[in-house]
Amino acid sequence: MFENLPVRPPLEPMEARATTSIPRGDGWLYEPKWDGFRCIAFRDGDDLALQSKSGQPLERYFPEVVSALAELRAKRFVLDGEIFIEQDGELDFDDLLQRIHPAASRIRKLSVETPATYALFDILVDATGAELFKEPLELRRDALERFAQNEIDGARRIGLSPASRSYSDAENWLNGTISQFDGAMAKRLDRPYRFGERDSVSKIKRVYTADCVVGGFRLAKDNKTIGSLLLGLYDDEGLLNLVGFIGSLNGAERARAGELLKPIVQEPGFTGTRPGGVSRWGSRDTEWFPVAPKVVVEVHFDHVTGRRFRHGARFMRWRPDKAPRRCTMEQLTDRVNVGHETLRTQDDQILKPPARRRKR
Repeated sequence: MFENLPVRPPLEPMEARATTSIPRGDGWLYEPKWDGFRCIAFRDGDDLALQSKSGQPLERYFPEVVSALAELRAKRFVLDGEIFIEQDGELDFDDLLQRIHPAASRIRKLSVETPATYALFDILVDATGAELFKEPLELRRDALERFAQNEIDGARRIGLSPASRSYSDAENWLNGTISQFDGAMAKRLDRPYRFGERDSVSKIKRVYTADCVVGGFRLAKDNKTIGSLLLGLYDDEGLLNLVGFIGSLNGAERARAGELLKPIVQEPGFTGTRPGGVSRWGSRDTEWFPVAPKVVVEVHFDHVTGRRFRHGARFMRWRPDKAPRRCTMEQLTDRVNVGHETLRTQDDQILKPPARRRKR
């Protein structure tokens, strides 16, 4: 399969290095950072494959994307992009995760109820078989826009991801005014496609803050010091729900956590959703220790999935001045569900329509 393509699955996609600020200069192309699944699409005649970032096949999980790519006029290509699901103007990572399911019938049902879209941001091989991955990004982006206009104008479930050389556009993608995106990407215009390398792309992720109640903790491997803090927020019914954890504390903060939390160990800790497993807080081999809801911490977080921090939060500071009951779920929606109207095009689509080529 794919013997007529110069590159074949599996391949290592170009990676990005995380940075804390957007690089400036004329040599950068800025793009939004999508909150989805990275996907390399291969087509060689009737052979079509979708590959994840880790090299695993994705086509069985997204049959609607496979069908959309199969309907394109181009019979040969290798594309790089992101698969996402949009619900009510927001990217829904929960629905995306539901696709990784063993039952084909379940996947078919979801592909109709919550169809996915494929956002293109790079092209490695075009319809002629040209080895574009050897070319600098500046030329690849031009080729991708030509491909989009010629091949996907009006296509179902496929679109062209926005790109700009404007620093202010990158700031808008990063600062939270456009809620579909997860941050910004900055790519060197003069670089070829660097398989598996991180030296040509920077990713700048959004970071939010929240004040959370410590509802429990887990011990470190020594079974003496505190290893992680379990974080909670109150819902509208006044229940304290687990929303995430802090898994990394420095020595001073571990000691301070012990001083604050060990004296207030008591059930129930969380009154809403709780950590998994049985709480045997009086036993030496306990999985987690519940504490009275008296201690508040301010944390950094990035993603929220199903009213939970998708990744571990980062400790910022203790908040003895903050009343625990004021630590509510509204903090998550206030920071994440920012208005999305600024992204809409005239076609009411998230993705940028293929640009009309200007004469040069």
